[in-house]
Amino acid sequence: MADIRIPLVNGEFYHVYNRGVAKRPTFLNKRDYEQTLLTIIYYRFFNTPMKLSRLKELSIDERENLLIKMEASSKPLIKIVSYVLMPNHFHFLLYQATDGGISKFLSTFANSYTKYFNTKYERVGPLFQGLFKSVRIEGDEQLLHVSRYIHLNPVISYVIKESDLVSYRWSSLPAFLKKESSFVWTDPILENFSSPMEYKKFVLDQIDYGKKLEEIKHLILED
Repeated sequence: MADIRIPLVNGEFYHVYNRGVAKRPTFLNKRDYEQTLLTIIYYRFFNTPMKLSRLKELSIDERENLLIKMEASSKPLIKIVSYVLMPNHFHFLLYQATDGGISKFLSTFANSYTKYFNTKYERVGPLFQGLFKSVRIEGDEQLLHVSRYIHLNPVISYVIKESDLVSYRWSSLPAFLKKESSFVWTDPILENFSSPMEYKKFVLDQIDYGKKLEEIKHLILED
C-alpha cells in the first residue's frame, strides 16, 4: 500500500522505500536477494502471464525468452531508475508509467516476496511495515541526488566497505557503470553526465558527507 498523503501521478518520479517490521531483517542470504530481484523484474509489468512460482519452474532459456518477450511487448507499471536492497529495507527511484502503477508494483512485490519468505522461514504475518513511504521528485537536481543517496546506502549504513560499493550486487549501481543490458532505466540519470565514469565520480565524491548525514539522522530522528 502507498502513503495516501502523497498522490502518485503518471509521468513523475518518486523515491519509495520501506523496511522490515520492527526493523527486522528481510533479506537473509544470497537466495533471498536473488528471489527479490526476480520478483522486481517480473512484476514491473501490468499483466503477467503466470505466477512467479510457475515462472521459476521454467528452464533458464524459457524464462529468459519470456522476460525478453515481456520487455518488448508488455505494458509497464513503472520504470526502475535506481534501487538498492539492504538487509532490512529497500529503496527505489521509480517512474510511474501506468495509473496506480507504483502502488500495484509495490503491493505485488511485497505480497509475493512475503509469501516466499514466510514459507521458507516458517513464519506468519507481514514482513514489511504497512504503508510504503513515497516522496515525489521535484526536479533534475533532486533526481540526481536521490539516485546518489540510494547507491551510497550500503556504505553510509556500514553494510559494506567503500571499496566494495561499485560491485555491490543488490544495487543498480553496477548497471550504471557497466552500461550492460538491464531492467534499470538509467537514461534519466546518465544523460546528465558525459560518461558513466563521471556519474561514478559524482557518487563516490560524497561518501564521507553521506556518512556524516547518516550519523546526524540517527542522533536527531526517531525511527
